[in-house]
Amino acid sequence: MDGSIDSEKRALRAELRERRQQRSAAALEDASAGIRQQLDTLVAELGVRSMSCFLSTPTEPGTREFIAGALARGIRILLPITRADGLLDWAVAEEEGATAEGMFGMSEPVGELLSPVAVNDVDLLVIPAAAVDRSGMRLGWGRGYFDKTIGSMEKCPPVYAVVFDTELVDEVPRDLHDQPVTGVVTPTRTVTLTTR
Repeated sequence: MDGSIDSEKRALRAELRERRQQRSAAALEDASAGIRQQLDTLVAELGVRSMSCFLSTPTEPGTREFIAGALARGIRILLPITRADGLLDWAVAEEEGATAEGMFGMSEPVGELLSPVAVNDVDLLVIPAAAVDRSGMRLGWGRGYFDKTIGSMEKCPPVYAVVFDTELVDEVPRDLHDQPVTGVVTPTRTVTLTTR
């Protein structure tokens, strides 16, 4: 990775992380409700029966309400589990599914592990991001898990990153391995950016 790009990414991630930590509990609750509504609409429009999603951290736009509602409607959801080799295993989400702390201190599902290729059959990927630019380039949190997943898929379905409204920006620093997303889901809107 180019040193100047790496420095730009680190600085932007630190700024975004700080902004996220400043959000009030009420703002985060509102964001979670908005994300649920936006994802419910997206899933219905795309006719999704199987998808991947992620368990949001306390400072991310919340996905947990959406996951609970989607499971109740019979949608199959795969949740990521980090591995030391930089790939993701997957577990099928359950309504009362147990979680444990993963490799980076984030909550991950506990259950039967499915291999990295399990995600190849989903209709939609919903992934975390620090920011996304208007060309569809995503700035992740620096470990490359989702870039590797997207880049390795033979037939990649639509990929939407979940961000706060202010995190859809004009441009993010990018490197060769960075993968674009189809669009973003924010608490107030869903924006399609590319055709992938």
